[in-house]
Amino acid sequence: MNATQSTLRFLGAAGTVTGSRHLLETREKRILVDCGLFQGPKQNRLKNWDPFPVDPRSIDCVLLTHAHVDHIGYLPRLVKDGYRGPIYATHPTVELARILLADTAHLQEEEAKFANKKGYSKHNPALPLFNQRDAERAADLLYGVSFGDEFSPIEGIAGKYRDVGHILGSGFLSLKAMDREDGTKKLLFSGDIGRPADTILRPPSQPYNVDYLVMESTYGNRLHSHQDIKSELAEALEKAFSRNAPVMIPSFAVGRSQSLLFLIRELESEGAIPSVPIYLDSPMALKALETHQNHLRDLNLSCRAKALSGIDIFRPQKLHLIANQRDSKALCKTTDRCIIIAGSGMVAGGRILHHLRQNLPNPLATVLFVGYQAEGTRGRALRDGKKSIRMFGQDVQVRAHIDAIDGFSGHADYLEMLAWLMAFNKPVKRVYLTHGEPEAANALQARIREEFNWPVTVAEENTPYTIDF
Repeated sequence: MNATQSTLRFLGAAGTVTGSRHLLETREKRILVDCGLFQGPKQNRLKNWDPFPVDPRSIDCVLLTHAHVDHIGYLPRLVKDGYRGPIYATHPTVELARILLADTAHLQEEEAKFANKKGYSKHNPALPLFNQRDAERAADLLYGVSFGDEFSPIEGIAGKYRDVGHILGSGFLSLKAMDREDGTKKLLFSGDIGRPADTILRPPSQPYNVDYLVMESTYGNRLHSHQDIKSELAEALEKAFSRNAPVMIPSFAVGRSQSLLFLIRELESEGAIPSVPIYLDSPMALKALETHQNHLRDLNLSCRAKALSGIDIFRPQKLHLIANQRDSKALCKTTDRCIIIAGSGMVAGGRILHHLRQNLPNPLATVLFVGYQAEGTRGRALRDGKKSIRMFGQDVQVRAHIDAIDGFSGHADYLEMLAWLMAFNKPVKRVYLTHGEPEAANALQARIREEFNWPVTVAEENTPYTIDF
């Protein structure tokens, strides 16, 4: 390999949407872009226990695109196995990563404890993938960078983050090779690409002069509904309120919960819905809410203007923040008309389980889904109309109303991704598609070839790709 050639290897998120780990080997250095956990089906989750494909001690730096667990959740294990270099991310991503890494470590420890109690693990004792101390050590390596500021992760390479509108702090990452005799070359990692008109976030920034592109393909074969989610939310809540019973919204702690609070406050102020008690019952969502309030400058223009006019944009009239478990348990007993927003978003765990166990048998109660429900989750079972759900070792009868709004997705669909690519100012030498199921990635590959005639490769796991970088 000559001095200007580098190698890309995709150690995760190849043929699947989880476990984002992209390894760039250049100038005898190793840069890891994202370091996520594999999630979903068991065969995916078991990959988290495989030895990392390269020695963690040989990695020179880690660069994060955003703070979702499938992009950052493996960091504590990487540190446990010897990684000691810096971890770069935007300032909001650093704050959110500290919250999510601690929570993920807690869940790992709880799962190991439960496995030992029930005796279902083949290991005796069952151990967590990593613990709280590992998460703290990973958090200590985080280094915040401002959007638009240039930094140098290794000698000869300049990095820069620009807003990509997926969650607070999410950015696409450009790496520029500055030490080439034949001129600068740019490699861009898209991270997860957001929507052009998100409720609270800025639209994806427009990159230029891109030579190589590593791009997600989550919705490479799908289009979003273009219905107004604000109107849909008003309609769903009005129907639920008419029954004078609790409305439970399983919600992701980062992004989705804050968008819900924003929209509910807007609907209240417009008189579109009555003001009812609203309970945010998620310790992680409370911390994420504080981070959003600390980073109003990173939200879209409309949010910033409202905040400058004196509006507390995330605070409906009767908002109650539920921090401790005692108050959460007391809330489970309520039968009054109210909104309960709690994690987890796919009903895989968290405080929402206690609220569902109490309210699913109630024919007047409502469960309102505002996010994707993966195959095999309780959320998917409820959306599919199952008449009973297993939780806490018992079958809970489902008599409550099940409703859903599908327009909240934080991922661009294929037309939105193509529109983003359309504004590139020159052809890309090659696109590498990651973070998508095979059908989605193959569909987006065909569309990019047809629309732009660019070379496109659907990334294969752990296959080395040589680039002129």
